[in-house]
Amino acid sequence: MDFTGKRVVVAGGSRGIGRSCALAFAQAGARVSICARSEGPLRETQALLGAGAHAAVCDLGNGPAVASYVAEAAAALGGIDILVNNASGFGSQDTEEGWEASLNVDVLATTRASRAAVPHMGEGGAIINLSSISGFRPSLRTPAYAAVKALLINFTQSQAAMLAPKGIRVNGVAPGSIEFPGGSWEARKSSDPALYNRILGSIPFGRLGTPEEVANVVLFLASPLAAWVTGHTIVVDGGQLLS
Repeated sequence: MDFTGKRVVVAGGSRGIGRSCALAFAQAGARVSICARSEGPLRETQALLGAGAHAAVCDLGNGPAVASYVAEAAAALGGIDILVNNASGFGSQDTEEGWEASLNVDVLATTRASRAAVPHMGEGGAIINLSSISGFRPSLRTPAYAAVKALLINFTQSQAAMLAPKGIRVNGVAPGSIEFPGGSWEARKSSDPALYNRILGSIPFGRLGTPEEVANVVLFLASPLAAWVTGHTIVVDGGQLLS
């Protein structure tokens, strides 16, 4: 896919799925802006994105910071064609802290970044919201996380309907369990092998997914190949939901 001349903002783009999305867009010719809370991984990823890439430290749980970052990214890129909302607070438990983290980052960062980006987008723009297969079923282990991911699936539909008159498409991607260096599933392989092996056993293909496999679907949804697709959340899980 060719994204030459396209301007892409990845909110939460220094590691894992966000990083892979940013790198894939850059390799396809786009100019990319990323943000994250930790400057070290942010600058490391920026260096890989090549000349013209923009990066800024941003706490996506902070409303004014989100608006400021998106405006800065739009100025640096000369506008925005594609927005990828990838951030997660990973608030899993049914506690005040769990719900606050999940709502503030997974949900509000998505809505805030989208509101800030839309004025800089024209017809043909695309927004991709990262959800999770957890949003399709109840969860005893991560109830807050599952609930907000379900909210994002619903909001993606509403957002698609609201922005269609502007010629902007909105879709979602719901990954299954994704493993990468420094990620939560790599850590659980040693810290909680019983859980890791249970999840591994639930995937028909016998392995966890990779960030690159999710990024491929994000790029498809952002491309002209998906020009007549909006309001949908595509599951990328190797059949994990089938079990």
